[in-house]
Amino acid sequence: MLKCLKNWANGVREELRLPAAAKAERRRDRAGLPGEEPGIDRVVEEGIGWLGRAQDRSRSSDGGVARHFSLVGGWATSYPETTGYIVPTLLEYSRRTGEGEPRQRAGRMLDWLLSIQFPEGGFQAGPVDARPPVPTIFNTGQILLGLAAGVRDFGDDRYRSAMVRAADWLVENQDKDGCWRRFPSPFAKPGERTYDTHVAWGLLEAARLEPTKPYGEAALANVRWALTRQGENGWFEDCCLTDPARPLTHTIGYALRGVVEAYRFSGETAFLKAARQTADGLLGALDEEGFLPGRLDSRWRGSVKWACLTGTVQIAACWMMLYQDAGDRRYWDAARAANRYVRRTVRLDGPDETRGAVKGSFPVDGGYCTYQYPNWACKFFIDANMMEEMLRTGLAEGRAPLA
Repeated sequence: MLKCLKNWANGVREELRLPAAAKAERRRDRAGLPGEEPGIDRVVEEGIGWLGRAQDRSRSSDGGVARHFSLVGGWATSYPETTGYIVPTLLEYSRRTGEGEPRQRAGRMLDWLLSIQFPEGGFQAGPVDARPPVPTIFNTGQILLGLAAGVRDFGDDRYRSAMVRAADWLVENQDKDGCWRRFPSPFAKPGERTYDTHVAWGLLEAARLEPTKPYGEAALANVRWALTRQGENGWFEDCCLTDPARPLTHTIGYALRGVVEAYRFSGETAFLKAARQTADGLLGALDEEGFLPGRLDSRWRGSVKWACLTGTVQIAACWMMLYQDAGDRRYWDAARAANRYVRRTVRLDGPDETRGAVKGSFPVDGGYCTYQYPNWACKFFIDANMMEEMLRTGLAEGRAPLA
């Protein structure tokens, strides 16, 4: 009884502290999702617009993208890690639509990232104003994705030089078994990380541009190491920022994407088998509405009642890639349901700060990026929806269109 009273009192205090906008959004989310969803074209267009505003309104005003907009604290400073992998999203959108502004914005982001790269090649953890700034493996790998995209799209030697320095630094600091143990993020739980396969993906993109370098070998070594921590049911140990016993779908999505990319790079069927084991486990956690619990235990059971929307769309993208690679219709159906669920959470009216943005959690007071709209949620949302549209219309190169 006493515990219930304390919880009630804490809830009352939180309610009193919240700004009106946060209270209103929580009430709206608790009322449930709307029955209709706005469709892919509209949400992608609005999402791209929001990323542009997040760049323009970053509290550090430096060309990077604000980490988030918070209903409690407003706009944040720029976040190097996610600015890095937002670059490929903007460039892909620009290629598809012919719009020049997203490409120009991506160039500004890349130029800013070059200005903050450490001499040895790494990039810092956390937002740009984190102190002291320290180079970190994971963040460098994510920025590497943007640098590689910049080399492909702009052909700028400055981007290639920065890409090579970053990739060299990752290879130099990798342990012999393929794991990265040095230069961890000070903002995550210490220890080994199987979601570093997403770092390996960055090295694979660099390897495509610099095939004589050891980047591909190093990347595949990391994925092979991660698979030693994968159970028979596809669940990964040490796959969370904070709670490895109940990892976020966000970090599960990171790990799975790295394995899928390793298969696409190498053609090794062991990677495809491993990716399908994880993807199949996730299928069992998805409900008919497309809701995926934000944390999952080792038996793929949801341990929370909120969705980590970032993780939902990351996993949707992986399911679609595996549908292409394995031809299993279950992946396509699950991906569409997951994307549709997240589209229903996005508001296309209201203030610029939230229009087209994606919440950290649904409902907004859930346990991931509470009351925030993180930039990477919007990025992965756009990616997954563009992928769905590409598959639906049969534009995937070398793959048959879907009915």
